[in-house]
Amino acid sequence: MRNFLHSAVLTLDAERAHRVAIRALAAWGAAGTPFGKAPQAADSVTLAGIAFPNRVGLAAGLDKDAEAIPGLFALGFGAVEVGTLTPRPQPGNPRPRLFRLTEDEAVINRMGFNNGGIDAALARIARLKRRAGVLGINVGANKDSADRVADYALGVTKAAPHADYITINVSSPNTPGLRDLQSRPALDELLAAAHAARGATPLFLKIAPDLDRAGLEGAVRAAIDHHIDALIVSNTTISRPPLASPHAGEAGGLSGKPLQALARAKLVEAREASGGQLPLISAGGIDGPDEAKRRIDAGAVLVQVYSALVYRGPRLPRDIAQGLAGR
Repeated sequence: MRNFLHSAVLTLDAERAHRVAIRALAAWGAAGTPFGKAPQAADSVTLAGIAFPNRVGLAAGLDKDAEAIPGLFALGFGAVEVGTLTPRPQPGNPRPRLFRLTEDEAVINRMGFNNGGIDAALARIARLKRRAGVLGINVGANKDSADRVADYALGVTKAAPHADYITINVSSPNTPGLRDLQSRPALDELLAAAHAARGATPLFLKIAPDLDRAGLEGAVRAAIDHHIDALIVSNTTISRPPLASPHAGEAGGLSGKPLQALARAKLVEAREASGGQLPLISAGGIDGPDEAKRRIDAGAVLVQVYSALVYRGPRLPRDIAQGLAGR
């Protein structure tokens, strides 16, 4: 039945399919996730004082508004990261803005932080009776904000009582000027404000794979200087390797299998730049246990997946967790 539903969803327009999937997961969660299982805990790991039941997390972007958390945990994720959430609701960029590149097992999106605002999402989270795994909240700035640093500080302040960890997202290519915040001294100002706002909640930073070596080293050094607990490497790319899909020319961030080699290379660069001082989480192009093992062997403590769910289906998180547990 799961395979049938997965195939049926793939016949829909990409954004409509996304909404159908979230609604189905939300309904499953509301029903108590029948036939679902708790995240496998055979490969548990502790990071930033948080006990992750396994090394497989859901990257931000799928459950933007925190609607389907119990259902996502029941798929086997050890961690679920919701968002990106902004202080005020915003509609995001005009449609169409989400494209499946089936021939390439890839996705291009230019969503633009579409979400209902952080207050609505946190109200949903507060109503959850319990969580089966680790919950991350990914925060960003409104597109029309006059003070983006203040937006991040506000997001961290509001998320801190509800999150196991908070991710600062300065790496989306779909909000004009946002990626400029990855460079010093702007990044120093932002991380100082976020650090002051977080209380005792661990703080992660997510960077883009398009940073050159100097830019990546600067981001790593800023994260260490401001006591960031982990670095997520990396978000979607604006680069375009050879692609076969007719959607290859669409603007936005590319994710999925074509990002695999670049994401792996940036993980290695981040490991070298950090000298072991900063825990690393790898994202981008992870499509099964073999690639997840490569990332762990390359220096990652945890991995995150998203786009591969489109092509590999809902068994993916459990398959990866089981593969890593058998290392």
